[in-house]
Amino acid sequence: MYSDSNAISVSGLGKYYQMYGTPADRLKQFIFPKIKKLLGVRSENYFREYWSLTDINFEIKKGETVGIIGRNGSGKSTLLQIICGTLTPSTGQVRTNGRIAALLELGSGFNPEFTGRENVHMNAAVLGLTAEQIQARFNDIEAFADIGEFIEQPVRTYSSGMMVRLAFAVIAHVDAEILIIDEALAVGDAFFTQKCMRFLRDFMKKGTVLFVSHDTGAVKNLCNRVIWLEKGRLIEEGNPKKVCASYLQAFYEAQQGKSDVKKLKAERKAEPVLFRDQRQDLVNASNLRNDLRIFTFDHDASAFGQGGAQIKNVEFNDVHGNPLNWVVGGEVVTLKIFAQAHQELVNPIIGFSIKDHRGQALFGDNTYLSYADASLSCEAGSGLDAEFRFAMPILPAGDYSVGVAIATGTQEMHVQHHWLHDALIFKSEASSVATGLMGIPMQDIKLTTREE
Repeated sequence: MYSDSNAISVSGLGKYYQMYGTPADRLKQFIFPKIKKLLGVRSENYFREYWSLTDINFEIKKGETVGIIGRNGSGKSTLLQIICGTLTPSTGQVRTNGRIAALLELGSGFNPEFTGRENVHMNAAVLGLTAEQIQARFNDIEAFADIGEFIEQPVRTYSSGMMVRLAFAVIAHVDAEILIIDEALAVGDAFFTQKCMRFLRDFMKKGTVLFVSHDTGAVKNLCNRVIWLEKGRLIEEGNPKKVCASYLQAFYEAQQGKSDVKKLKAERKAEPVLFRDQRQDLVNASNLRNDLRIFTFDHDASAFGQGGAQIKNVEFNDVHGNPLNWVVGGEVVTLKIFAQAHQELVNPIIGFSIKDHRGQALFGDNTYLSYADASLSCEAGSGLDAEFRFAMPILPAGDYSVGVAIATGTQEMHVQHHWLHDALIFKSEASSVATGLMGIPMQDIKLTTREE
């Protein structure tokens, strides 16, 4: 039932397409029904109906972030296009409450012969901005896209990453109340993806997001609720963890058959924690060694803060204190953060967070607990350095970033002086991680059988 508190209401929604066996059948369908109607004769159809969506019902409240999951051909894209108004439903209805901005198929809505500038004006106008508003925001859109002189080139010359940059830059500046994104963030470099994820997280605080992805990890991280579609039908909706677990189980069972898990007896014994994974030497001698390529510190990375201090450098060091260009997952490293005080700092805190390419925080720490009982201060003009020594987790292949910050106060109440997003980018070139967001060293792994 429709309510003013709903951003999107979908009721009895269905969509079918006419499928023809031959081109001749299409021609017959075009001609014969009209002739038979004139003659007053009942006409037969020369097509079969293919239902892309069948009896879909759900509501999305204002401010919710809802994920849609499902295998290819499940009807996800069709549903989004109907919600956006680019497709007409065959049955049922969709009601929306608020301005919608959508990022669907790559390059959709772009005229390939128009320049980037012309496409910005055209798309922003379609999304409801006046010519004056577009002109006032164009510089911000151009800066967000960061495609340089290509803004004056035809879109047909763009790479897929550049198209996503421009399309996302537009929807980020049209004051939308409902944001719809369909797998678009799978394309793009690490820096831009991090920028998009920061925008998304800010938007989620006040707007409604409908997010479609095959990445159940991202869906669980971002969404309050999940809708699972399968063969055009709504199978399940609710808690992201529960629904994604059901979806993955169904996916694997469809590929491999029903689960038939045999219980294995594992011996357990109390042992001291081993520092190195028992497979580390074997893995490091293979092509699965977790090589992490470290890029240089980015002084100009996106940042905010009160300015009482500044992060000057970030680097990884080996056990001897030497800066590293490469790190091997599982080995001990020291993350060093160099800062400078611009004013007297009382109870300074320096911390870091390591994120994957979607902005999910994997791990991090700060200096607060280690010095909670000490009253530290730093004079204006002084340097302040922090070191974090740890065994680098084994990371799946992909892009990662280190965000760093310096603040004063406590964990709960503090003033951020300099928060530097993506201060350091690094890339995992290869990995032995079997599942999960990262791997941890194993003390021991055993597999035994027992008689039932």
